[in-house]
Amino acid sequence: MKFEQEFLNVIRARFKEIKRLGDRTLEQLSDDDMHWRYNESSNTIAVLAKHLRGNMYSRWTDVFTSDGEKADRGRDDEFEDDLHSKADVIAAWEDGWQVFFNALNSFTVDDLLRTQKIRGEDHTILEALERQHSHYATHIGQMMFIGKQIKGEDWQSLSIPKGKSEEYLKW
Repeated sequence: MKFEQEFLNVIRARFKEIKRLGDRTLEQLSDDDMHWRYNESSNTIAVLAKHLRGNMYSRWTDVFTSDGEKADRGRDDEFEDDLHSKADVIAAWEDGWQVFFNALNSFTVDDLLRTQKIRGEDHTILEALERQHSHYATHIGQMMFIGKQIKGEDWQSLSIPKGKSEEYLKW
């Protein structure tokens, strides 16, 4: 297999993995939990899901024919906590990921070095994917951290739980 195809396979798998971490976080939380914030300058899980959806729409719609920072995006509005229920949060979350995965799954190895503009700057698709993986993983990590703060001892670990490494290493 060529390197380029392997890259596409790996990056697709990595994005599925980080989405699953977000899914598993959302599954553990209630309607009220979607709007919990540490302080007024902190984001809620609802806001993070809404922001990710806005970013995904902007970056991954009309990838090769328009700037990845769409003029009508309304990025500042993404940080308003106005998704009213957990169902609304999950709908926004799934909507953004659908747009993203549609674009990702349409790319071929020949697209990896094609350029996309983001805020007027050229990025290869390879670079844009790496950039967005970092961005999405950061926000999903924030969602996980918030979830863990809310749930406390009731948090269901998304990796090897503290004190369980020995069990995990027994294959």
